[in-house]
Amino acid sequence: MSSVPVTAPAAPPALRVVHEPPQPDLAEAERAAAAFLHALGISTDSENLRGTPGRMARAYAEMFSPRPFDLTTFPNDEGYDELVLARGIPLRSVCEHHLLPFVGTAHIGYLPGQRILGLSKLARVLEHFACRPQVQERLTTQVANWLQTQLEPKGVGVVIQAEHSCMTLRGVQATGSTTLTSTLLGRLRTDARSRTEFLTLTGAHC
Repeated sequence: MSSVPVTAPAAPPALRVVHEPPQPDLAEAERAAAAFLHALGISTDSENLRGTPGRMARAYAEMFSPRPFDLTTFPNDEGYDELVLARGIPLRSVCEHHLLPFVGTAHIGYLPGQRILGLSKLARVLEHFACRPQVQERLTTQVANWLQTQLEPKGVGVVIQAEHSCMTLRGVQATGSTTLTSTLLGRLRTDARSRTEFLTLTGAHC
């Protein structure tokens, strides 16, 4: 009696993630930056400031251009069903209201389903959504919803803590203040034990 070889199912192809905003016109951006500085009464005639409009244009173009990446996932062969958490992921983005930076850290976790994620991709997903004019509330929700859709885990949690220079350098000038936002989906929202574990490990649980 001959045996029939069993072929393992092929792994799904990695998802290529590319954010494609309109190609920046650096020359026009540099002219606009020069006009902006001149309108504020800042001369760019000195050697120190002559190249500033170009540097401004290139800096903002860089901040608004996330690197493409492949969302690689792997089969959850051992049936791991406990929390996977990446803590203290560095974050930098730009407030869409004043175009001033906000910086901080993110904690991103999930309860695996059928597949697990390459850990570095949690930081890549954060960068993907942070490299554009943002508000922290939307950024937190976008990261969580995207992981829930693409990975189909049993739960997703995202906590972001950041300092906004639009709040510390201008207006109220609340130096040292930070803003904390969170989004919980699936069992991390509905199951009290899982929710408490996640918030405790991220330091967001009082």
